[in-house]
Amino acid sequence: MSHLDLNQPEETLQTTSLGEKLNLVIENLPPNGVTLIEILEIIGNDSLMLVTIFLSLVFLVPVSIPGVSTVFGSAILLIGITQLFRRKLWLPKRIASRSLSTERLISGLNRALVWFHRLEKISRPHRLGWFVNGRAADLVNKLSFILAALLLMVPFGFIPFSNTLPAIALIFLAVGIIQKDGGSILLGHLSNVATIIYFSALVAGGGLTVYELFRLMMAG
Repeated sequence: MSHLDLNQPEETLQTTSLGEKLNLVIENLPPNGVTLIEILEIIGNDSLMLVTIFLSLVFLVPVSIPGVSTVFGSAILLIGITQLFRRKLWLPKRIASRSLSTERLISGLNRALVWFHRLEKISRPHRLGWFVNGRAADLVNKLSFILAALLLMVPFGFIPFSNTLPAIALIFLAVGIIQKDGGSILLGHLSNVATIIYFSALVAGGGLTVYELFRLMMAG
């Protein structure tokens, strides 16, 4: 089990760019396999949003590493829930202690960092303040964060971009919360909408395919 303090100051994030911090985390991953609890220990407890960005990075590639979405998605969902209720982060031992291949993880993260650096350049601190300031905005943003985590866990991982879209939503929301950037928050909400539309199209397309196959079988 792991506990992280939600009340740690986020000003330490300003000492360097988010991309540089994430690079340092990747460089310090254990070589022979890594667990979620080890990742949390490496990142530290200065920001659960930084943890979210790191865990979302691997999904920026079109098809993610098998099994990762369940572990990382569960952790991100728990982060969202603890943020909503202002609690400390608790992780079940089964999730926190599951070992992942460091080599495959680093490979995916390094490729994803290229895209993250591009996304990071879009952010502007203290932009569109009405999306981040106030209780209503805070509640909507946290619920949107939880929605993105749930969408990340939908079992479409074998379909290209099914993990990428909710991961982009989580990254935009996390960056927006860290930098108080309403523009980034807005992009996070829009990414959630795009994910729902994409998933709806997949379900509708799959249903139509099954219907056509059934009709052909009955006709034969």
